[in-house]
Amino acid sequence: MADLGVVILTLFAIATVVALLVRRLALPYTVGLVVAGLALGATRAFHAPHLTKDLLFAVFLPGLLFEAAFHLDFTEFWRNRLAVFSLAIPGVIASIAVTAALLTPVAATLHFVQEFHFIDGLIFASLLAATDPIAVVGLFKTLGVPRRLRVLVEGESLLNDGTAVVFFTLILGVASGHDASVGSAGFSFLRVTGIGLLVGTLAGSAASQVIKRVDEAMIEITVTTLAAYGSFIGAEYLGGSGVISTVVAGMICGNYAAKKGMSPTTRLSVEVFWEYVAFAFNSLVFLLIGFEVTIPALIAAWRPILLAFLVVTLGRAIVVAAVTLLLRRSRERLSWSWAAVLSWGGLRGALSMVLALSLAHDFHHRQLLVTMTFGVVLLSILVQGLTMAPVLRWLHLVSDSSARRPYDRGRGELLAARAARRVLDRLGHEGAVPSDVVETLRQQYDERAHAAEQEILRLYGERSEFRDQALEQIRQELLLVERDAVVRAARGEIITATVAGELTAEIDARRTKQLRDSTSADEHPSDGRDKPA
Repeated sequence: MADLGVVILTLFAIATVVALLVRRLALPYTVGLVVAGLALGATRAFHAPHLTKDLLFAVFLPGLLFEAAFHLDFTEFWRNRLAVFSLAIPGVIASIAVTAALLTPVAATLHFVQEFHFIDGLIFASLLAATDPIAVVGLFKTLGVPRRLRVLVEGESLLNDGTAVVFFTLILGVASGHDASVGSAGFSFLRVTGIGLLVGTLAGSAASQVIKRVDEAMIEITVTTLAAYGSFIGAEYLGGSGVISTVVAGMICGNYAAKKGMSPTTRLSVEVFWEYVAFAFNSLVFLLIGFEVTIPALIAAWRPILLAFLVVTLGRAIVVAAVTLLLRRSRERLSWSWAAVLSWGGLRGALSMVLALSLAHDFHHRQLLVTMTFGVVLLSILVQGLTMAPVLRWLHLVSDSSARRPYDRGRGELLAARAARRVLDRLGHEGAVPSDVVETLRQQYDERAHAAEQEILRLYGERSEFRDQALEQIRQELLLVERDAVVRAARGEIITATVAGELTAEIDARRTKQLRDSTSADEHPSDGRDKPA
């Protein structure tokens, strides 16, 4: 136990160093973690825990899924439901079929192994069907990629994890000699998915009701933790999809409980807690990926790995292109530049590796499938993760940070000057500083604040979107303050619960409308560069 504690502590220390380095080098955090894990695994500096299916499903996956679902705005998700569901359900099924159809004849022709059948190709394709866009989502936020594109990438990833796990299980059952009829497979998919939806809805709703009745940050954090892990364990116990269950519970807690039951202070505490959980779990998972990879085995199998990477990438591109064509006549149409990002941004991650390791040791072609899966995941993270930023710039999907820099600098200077002025006023009021010194410094800070404010007003005149963004941020913050005041008034019996319910509903409606208008403006920028049409 002591040795395990030392290992975990060492991994967190390494993750901290990597985080500091990648910030200086402007690299995706997950890429740095995998490279560090590879280096540590190759040197065998110490023995790390194996990234087993039990470890991922019992510890890491519920927390990571819940955090992502908790922070995904349901209004934006639902407005893009056709595109997200098309990519995450029929898209995953089509991707498995296309990848297997491309890989099987080539593998047989090049004689990687003897008797590589279509069912083997299906198993491999299902291992790599789920996307893990952690590396690219971080870049999206840094580079200012349109919000709707981020919602598509995150929303699809949340759902296709569940679809991929369900179909991997079904295909593995067929390969093991179980009932192979289409009808039974379809019924099994609906049953597993339905149980996951039901358990997730019940867990998220129960957690929301508890959160609405308490106002204690520690209790509400605990309740969300119970919802995350309880939904996953409950669905798996009943034969459903724990992945789908946790995603549903997370979306309910993030979009209902957090908005209707949490005060702004509590909500901030809960969000900070889950953001740290995501950081800690991602750090451990991607470091452990590096430990699991055996570099000599990957080098020996470089040809099948490279072929598999190209086939998986091509299969993903074909499916995304097909979905893009189908959506052309809908209100959720996508541009081809967005389709390119969705294709190239479909990185693979830890889930694929763990599913590969879960194959029985006597399974046909197990070693080849595991090696190919590890190699494709590694190439995906390193190649696609490192080239995503140039691709986004090449497609003109990156906001002009140089144009925004004077505005951000002016706001920062104004905030700093006013904060110093407030402290100065307090010191003068307390008599801690002579009045003539206070007056001199007060004049200096007033001049700095005035200059910064004039610069911001000038930029507002040149770039109206800066003013619109500032106005939107202030409106959203004030609506949260209004809602918190109404909730506190009801708890103090200053107003009735009925009136409080009416007022909070009106405030939520105004906030939803503002978010919708903001998203619409994000989808249709004035310069027309990244319109999704």
